[in-house]
Amino acid sequence: MKFSLKSIVLFSALAMQAACNTPAEEQVTTETEEVETEPGMAPITNDNVTEVLTAYAENNPDSIAVISTRHGNIKVKLYKDTPLHRANFVRLTKTGFYDQGEFYRVLKGFAVQGGDSDNRTMKQTAYKIPQELHRKYIHKKGALAMARYGEDINPEKESSSHNFYIVQGEPVPLHEIRLYEEQHGIKYTPEEIKFYQEVGGEPSLDMEYTVFGEVIEGLEVVDKIANEPVDASNWPRKSVMHTIKVE
Repeated sequence: MKFSLKSIVLFSALAMQAACNTPAEEQVTTETEEVETEPGMAPITNDNVTEVLTAYAENNPDSIAVISTRHGNIKVKLYKDTPLHRANFVRLTKTGFYDQGEFYRVLKGFAVQGGDSDNRTMKQTAYKIPQELHRKYIHKKGALAMARYGEDINPEKESSSHNFYIVQGEPVPLHEIRLYEEQHGIKYTPEEIKFYQEVGGEPSLDMEYTVFGEVIEGLEVVDKIANEPVDASNWPRKSVMHTIKVE
């Protein structure tokens, strides 16, 4: 039986609090399908994921990637101090895994999610990436992060093996920023507050999902993808396929 990403409903705990007077509809999802390893891809399991990705990171220092879509290119910088996530992203890029992906979930004003596709033929083993949460990396507009399962089945906040998202976000009022400071036990700098208020982002996700990079060119492309008409499952009515290359 072929699983459809549209039919897999797993939600992470991202519900906005009622005090914010915003709907609890923004959620990042991931998959449950068991898949086989494609020839040429060294198998990764939950037991060896740290060892394999650490070794891969040492031999593959790439830190710039370009995500190409029919709307244009998005250039991202991958953070070196999230080495497991960087290595995993580079590894899937170099093996061509991401060239069969698409932006399959679009939440305007929140994020666009990619990495997988119902049309994929290239498969990999199922594994999760240990979280690499850093306080200095916030979910500002353009942040690149990995999706994950919710805390009920994933208390360690480990990341999906391949589903990523790019934050679009919207300007955030100060009272919401203060609420998220209290909820997450963090204190934003004046610069971070200014960015959230004037440019935008999604502070509800801070210290909940691993941010491992950011857009350095092509934010307007993210906006174009976010404006795609979607169906009831937030799936674009016209496919937004992507290919990814490292520079």
